Amino acid sequence: MSLNNEVSLAALLTDLREGRTTVETTSGRILAAMREQPFEDLGFAKIDHHRSIRQGFPEVILGLGKTPDQVAAIAAQIVARGNSLLVTRAEQVAWEAVNAAVPSAEYHSLARCITVTGECTRGKGTIVLCSAGTSDQPVAEEAAVTAEILGNTVERIYDVGVAGIHRLLAQRDRLDAARVVIVVAGMEGALPSVVAGMVGVPVIAVPTSIGYGASFGGVAALLGMLNSCANGVSVVNIDNGYGAGCIASMINHL
Repeated sequence: MSLNNEVSLAALLTDLREGRTTVETTSGRILAAMREQPFEDLGFAKIDHHRSIRQGFPEVILGLGKTPDQVAAIAAQIVARGNSLLVTRAEQVAWEAVNAAVPSAEYHSLARCITVTGECTRGKGTIVLCSAGTSDQPVAEEAAVTAEILGNTVERIYDVGVAGIHRLLAQRDRLDAARVVIVVAGMEGALPSVVAGMVGVPVIAVPTSIGYGASFGGVAALLGMLNSCANGVSVVNIDNGYGAGCIASMINHL
């Protein structure tokens, strides 16, 4: 097994500590990994194979702007190294190309994500994900699928917007059990402030482009979240469920 990620490196060092391998074998494998080309040049893309060692998870593929064949070629090389796979913003045609190259891949149609689950370290607690309305679920699912493939337990609480605050208040026990909370909302973007006032853990706010004319494609929600008076709220870009899932995972792995 090559040293592709934090898990394989930890397994090698554990074998050394417990006497299942030798210092010479261990140093040889580490030196061999260091001599490997840190990226693979496909001409149209340079795949960063050492990212999983540096950051704990391999390079993620953004499906937007790539042809289905390009997405499939990159995905095949990532999976061939024994790594997990995450493709975001992937349409059906990209999924079909990836599935032909990587039969083990799974398509999450609502999140528009393609995944293959590989080895990774597990987060220490639960990430709770709240969305304000049903229309916000595609962005919320992108965040949830991202956090899950990064090795986290995710609990979903959907359709608990401030227009019916009792729906959120009924989830108090689940919110209290979270190590970090992701809150996805469009319109005026008020939900993260309310949630942050109820919990004592970091809240990652995700504005969505859902709303009527004066929402300006999510800008109103973005500004509302940036101006939150509640403590512990951080904000990612409009519709950036992937970014929220990554940040939540980093916090949950600390």
